[in-house]
Amino acid sequence: MRVIGTVGLPGSGKGELAEVAREAGIPVVTMGDIIREECRARGLDPATDHGKIAKALREEEGDDAIAARSLPVIEDHLDANDVVVVDGLRSDVELDRFRDAFGDEFILVSVEAPFETRAERLGDRGRDESDTDVESLKKREARELDFGMGEAMDRADVVIQNTGTLDEYRETITRLFEEGPDALAEANP
Repeated sequence: MRVIGTVGLPGSGKGELAEVAREAGIPVVTMGDIIREECRARGLDPATDHGKIAKALREEEGDDAIAARSLPVIEDHLDANDVVVVDGLRSDVELDRFRDAFGDEFILVSVEAPFETRAERLGDRGRDESDTDVESLKKREARELDFGMGEAMDRADVVIQNTGTLDEYRETITRLFEEGPDALAEANP
């Protein structure tokens, strides 16, 4: 059994990592989906109220609220799978919650890329206006860093510098799933 968590700033490539996992038949638990579900449960639009609800959940249930809500979903997947990916940790508190739950079987991967690269990717993706506006992206990034994302990134077991081509990045992710984190640590000392 192995649980692979991802952390990274917007546009770094966490979603692509999750897509490669799905293509390989590895279940993916997206922490943002927990927040989107809560938005809908409160009658709010996830597209506009995601950040507000993420903050509210942490205030109401503790800084590890989203991780705590994710645990039963992860455990359900582990009943039938050797590997589960947890997409989108936002804080060192969430990291601690997963490490407490899964011990050495939890591996955190920090996906990193320069701001300009990430802004360009998000602009190309164009999911919503906050992805294409540099100032909005800076605010979103600041909010996520306020949650403790930087601390979580600093404590990652593996760092993937996503600065090459999409094919190169996908090959790196495939190596992670097929050979384990040690293969990447050896390649990126």
